[in-house]
Amino acid sequence: MAAKKTTQKKTEKKSYELFDNTTQAFIYNRQVAATQRMLDFDYVSERETPSVAAIINPTGRDGMEKFFFGPKEILVPVYRSMAFAAKKHKNVDVLISFASFRSAPKSVEEAFEIKQLKTIVIIAEGIPERRMKELIVKAKKLDRVIIGPATVGGIQAGAFKIGNTAGTIDNIIECKLHRAGSVGFVSKSGGLSNEAYNIISRNTDGLYEGIAIGGDMYPGSTLMDHLMRYEKNPKVKMIVCLGEVGGMDEYNIVEALEKKKIKKPLVIWVTGTCAKAFTTDVQFGHAGAKAGGDAETADAKNKALKKAGAVVPNSFDDYAQKIASTYKKLVKDGTIKPKPSPESLTIPMDYAKAMKEGMIRKPASFISTISDERGEELYYGNMPISTVFKRDIGLGGVLSILWFKKLMPRYATKFIENVLMVVADHGPAVSGAHNTIVATRAGKDMISSLVSGLLCIGPRFGGAIDGAAQMFSSAYDRGLTPQEFINEMKVKGINIQGIGHRVKSIHNPDMRVTVIKNYAKKNFKKTPLLDYALEVEKLTTSKRDNLILNVDGCIGICFADMLRMEFPKETADEYINMGALNGLFVLGRSIGFMGHHLDQKRMKQGMYRHPWDDILYLKE
Repeated sequence: MAAKKTTQKKTEKKSYELFDNTTQAFIYNRQVAATQRMLDFDYVSERETPSVAAIINPTGRDGMEKFFFGPKEILVPVYRSMAFAAKKHKNVDVLISFASFRSAPKSVEEAFEIKQLKTIVIIAEGIPERRMKELIVKAKKLDRVIIGPATVGGIQAGAFKIGNTAGTIDNIIECKLHRAGSVGFVSKSGGLSNEAYNIISRNTDGLYEGIAIGGDMYPGSTLMDHLMRYEKNPKVKMIVCLGEVGGMDEYNIVEALEKKKIKKPLVIWVTGTCAKAFTTDVQFGHAGAKAGGDAETADAKNKALKKAGAVVPNSFDDYAQKIASTYKKLVKDGTIKPKPSPESLTIPMDYAKAMKEGMIRKPASFISTISDERGEELYYGNMPISTVFKRDIGLGGVLSILWFKKLMPRYATKFIENVLMVVADHGPAVSGAHNTIVATRAGKDMISSLVSGLLCIGPRFGGAIDGAAQMFSSAYDRGLTPQEFINEMKVKGINIQGIGHRVKSIHNPDMRVTVIKNYAKKNFKKTPLLDYALEVEKLTTSKRDNLILNVDGCIGICFADMLRMEFPKETADEYINMGALNGLFVLGRSIGFMGHHLDQKRMKQGMYRHPWDDILYLKE
């Protein structure tokens, strides 16, 4: 189903509001995990519509991307053009850019051209400082708000979440971020923001809004910018902040406190007090987290903030205690009236995750026991592909594993390879090759031409391998003499499959039969079915000299002998009855048909005489 249109009434935002529970955003660049996390937050926050209106994927193509909205699937539009997306979704006023540090400025400039996009989030870090300064100046002229760069974003509890902010849905619910509290929070650090959300949830009625401005030297919006928004917002009753060593931004907060621009209780701590333990200047992760003088140290800023009237803990260890005590005072004087927390909705667990954790089981639609590519290395049976080549088991070995689920001895795998070489091609006049040639000459592609030939395989062409093995095995197992077998088939009016040839005879033997027969006699421990078939041949050729054991019959009968040596008789018969031996003809003949296809492709038009069934043999 497609994402439904907004039914909640779109309210006009105040100047201090960036988001509400109708806010929708564009995601710039395809970020499946982040998008799904936003939609999961929407669902547990009981939003009526998804916060992601569309995905902008400039290197992809227009289309739809499938996501979950609670238990249901929705389709989110994907556009190459941000301008086109804006025309289609006029209610969107937020852009969350996951572009790289190289292309992020371009995405911001593009957003500046679209008047409806008021808030722009830049996730990338490492944007050149000069470029960022230019974007900040332009954003102020256009009255736009930039969050970032080098940020995880932010969250308005129960209303709107940016990307991966606050982590998993379990953490969001644990921190009560699915419904609004009374605390406004701002920080440079995204990681510390997540920790602060947890502290706030355990010591107050919860977060109202939290923003991580980003750790680069020149953030698009400052701590002070967001503190002043919280000061103006009547829904925010107290403010919590985390600054850090380096820069002079915290002194703007000091000035605002002294001038009573910030009147709400402010709990703030500037991290990096341990810098004094080092003998040289130290940069703490962020580009801006490095003191360029005494005034930029964390100790100096904490001291100035405390003097100006902020609630400043002695260390980060008692940060939570200061937040708790400040909150309790506001509850006591009636500024905050705690509300009971509503029960949160449950996000259904993804099927793949549930399977991975062993929480559910589902019968497979298909079961494969011959190969497995789920791990780091492909397996044929129980043999890794590297071992297949290390042991040099050859094509016959691979076929024995994939068809018969075990690696047969070398004599057997070599026999399989001999069979494939023998059946690869019987010339262009046989029906399968002829069809392949005709299809090729008609302009069909390789696969179509190959299939047209393979479809001719049957009892009169190639398919006699299975039939011969089945007929001779049955007669031998029932104890029929060769003559009794011949008589039985004559009474039934059925030709003995594997016996007879149009051209070859007892006086003009088929060398393919000779090759297969001699290999079996030399390498097999015993050949009871082959011996039985040769006795039948003596009787049939006494009546007509071309009623010889042909190549299909010889292959099928010898293969049955081999299978009975390597498997219990019942298992060998199962393989014969399920048509495995005809597979040898299909596999080998595919090689020949492919050759005929390529041969015809090489030939120039007009080198065939007519009619079509008059074959012209050409030797290069």
